Amino acid sequence: MVATTTEQAIVHPLVLLSVTDHHARSVPRGSNKRVIGILLGQDNGKSVNVANSFGIPFEEDERDPKTWFLDHNYIEGMWEMFKKVNARERMIGWYHTGPKLRASDQEINDLLKRYIPRPVMVIVDVRPQTVGIPTDAYFAVEEIKDDGTETRKTFLHVPSEIEAEEAEEIGVEHLLRDIKDSTTTTLSTRVSEQLASLRGLQSRLADIQKYLVDVSEGRMPVNHQIAYHLQDALNLLPDLNDAEVTQSFASTTNDEMLVVYLSSLMRAVIALHALVDNKASLGRAELDDGTEGKEKEKEKDEKKENEKKDEKTKTNEKGL
Repeated sequence: MVATTTEQAIVHPLVLLSVTDHHARSVPRGSNKRVIGILLGQDNGKSVNVANSFGIPFEEDERDPKTWFLDHNYIEGMWEMFKKVNARERMIGWYHTGPKLRASDQEINDLLKRYIPRPVMVIVDVRPQTVGIPTDAYFAVEEIKDDGTETRKTFLHVPSEIEAEEAEEIGVEHLLRDIKDSTTTTLSTRVSEQLASLRGLQSRLADIQKYLVDVSEGRMPVNHQIAYHLQDALNLLPDLNDAEVTQSFASTTNDEMLVVYLSSLMRAVIALHALVDNKASLGRAELDDGTEGKEKEKEKDEKKENEKKDEKTKTNEKGL
């Protein structure tokens, strides 16, 4: 049995930007290497507020997960400098770019306990193709076996959120302004965000399905805590066999589709009106051009006749 917790980890956008920059500068493109750093913030016992971070030198052998190197002196030096900048921020944990748990995570977590009494580990997924929240937070706990065998250390997953203060929101908006497509509308942006949310939900459901299949086939042991959480989630789902619930869903869907249908009609009528208006304006322009052309030709003819009359007058004067 794994111990439960009501804590949560609140990660700020500055941390995500710092971790992404650390990974982009340190890891060549196409490599599976990860980077590691220290998290700064506050831990009040109920929530862990991750407000800042800094990277640390780290090397590991990809073929042997037990072989790794971490620079302790660098951590101490950076911590002394950060204390002078903001004394409210404490070392509360560490991060790595996973994107999953590694075999050496428990050893690294135990090593960092010399600086942090109860470190939180946050895995930040920096892959661009992922959807959903890119963070997973864990605390190291003692797992008690149901059969009474020896306990072992494991990681307990805690929920994580992305929150920002007003100054951070303004800064993030200015950063995103350069990478956003200015031609997209607000509606298309909302649809894209909802599509990304649905893809994230699909990914989580696929993980749950894989876990249940592995448990049913005996490849993984039963974790009662996970089973309780899944049961709670399933109890919140509506009963689609109930006629009243089905009728409510159908009515809501029809109302939304009616709005979409009317919007499409209005858009078509406006487009046709613009087309007719454009055609009429082009016809008026052509008519005006034709009238101006005739007037110019008439002026040219009159000018030629006047020139001929002048020439005849000059000839008669010379004859006299």
